[in-house]
Amino acid sequence: MFATDSNAATAACGVFYDDFSYSSVSDPAFTGNGWSARSNSGGPGMPGAGWSPNNISFPTVDNQKVAQLRGFTDGTAGGTSQAEFLQVQRRFFNGTYASRIKFSDAPVSGSDGDHVNQTYFVIGPEQRYDYDPLYSELDFSEYLPNGGWGGNGPTNYQTSYNGFQENPWAPHNKVSQQNRSMAGWHNVVTQVGGNHVKYYIDGVLVGDHTVDEQTGTFPVYPRVPMSLNYNLWFIDGDGHTGGTSTYTEAVDWTYYAKDQIIAPNDAISQADAIRGSGASHQDTIDVTTGCGTTPPTGSTNALRGQGSGRCIDVPAANSVNGARLQIYDCNGTGAQQWQFASDGTVRALGKCMDAAGAGTANGTAVQLYDCNGTNAQQFVLSGANDLVNVGANKCVDVTGVATANNSPLQLWDCSGGSNQKWSKA
Repeated sequence: MFATDSNAATAACGVFYDDFSYSSVSDPAFTGNGWSARSNSGGPGMPGAGWSPNNISFPTVDNQKVAQLRGFTDGTAGGTSQAEFLQVQRRFFNGTYASRIKFSDAPVSGSDGDHVNQTYFVIGPEQRYDYDPLYSELDFSEYLPNGGWGGNGPTNYQTSYNGFQENPWAPHNKVSQQNRSMAGWHNVVTQVGGNHVKYYIDGVLVGDHTVDEQTGTFPVYPRVPMSLNYNLWFIDGDGHTGGTSTYTEAVDWTYYAKDQIIAPNDAISQADAIRGSGASHQDTIDVTTGCGTTPPTGSTNALRGQGSGRCIDVPAANSVNGARLQIYDCNGTGAQQWQFASDGTVRALGKCMDAAGAGTANGTAVQLYDCNGTNAQQFVLSGANDLVNVGANKCVDVTGVATANNSPLQLWDCSGGSNQKWSKA
């Protein structure tokens, strides 16, 4: 373990922070802390262009140690080399992301004008097929100082993807953009929670994404955990003149707070506090105790079904994510003790009642999952004894109006049936 956590650092659980105090990509601490420098071929960028770990370095820029990405091109694929480094494990999902990045308008050497892209993003596994329902990608910042993709002039993009068709290109996504220079240092913050993806540049909200802009029907909220990435690449060879031109992007630090929606200035302050404590790296993403949404308050109760006389139950008291909730003989165990928390969640065994996949359709499974603050985990027990999921506006329902032990729960249109009536016991 190469992490340097500190008890003085803020938020000692559910946090990832790095200020890139490495000697090189060969530094054991770099790989030991989960980073990898890309060497494999492929997109994005000019077909045939290369990616080299040698394009990642850790110099001092503006009196601060940084991770620096370098890319160069002579306008041809064979003369183009690009840079990317990433967190290999896909552990990044709901929460607040922040990074201090120095974008550049002009090359450090050679002629200007290349369609270069300087980025910061999270992405899940590659699409298995067009419009893969599990595909997830959030581009926090893609800065094109010389334009590209049909545009001219400096433009910064934020893009949230539901999916896309590769050929011909037809995305389901939402895009925000700033048509101005981004040269210099900027704080880039993104909040991912409650089915919203909110993008901030230097504390200013520049995008609030929920559904795709093409149809207005496809949610662009991520569906699976993702990797955390930075890269610098060339869209094409258009705009290049002269010999070889070299561009750079610098990253001072990166920060992520799992399952926490934090105001931009507070996220920056928390990152600064970690650095101020003397820690150069902190990784407690997998520590969950005490993290996330507001802790529960009040007593716990069983939830007894009117139609069956049985209680909502976590099978075998196994709190694994995705455990399908069921009805079972009321037995007073922790697997049947539910707490209505002040944040609108319903909790047992340290986790939340959840609509699987943030689904809103009839038949969506009701499961147990890590508390994440989304509408999929907002439930209200009405005066009519309906247990209603706020995100779907549907009732917790015993599938098939069953009454036997182990009958699973789902969401369904509220009908007033006895299989949808619940009372605290």
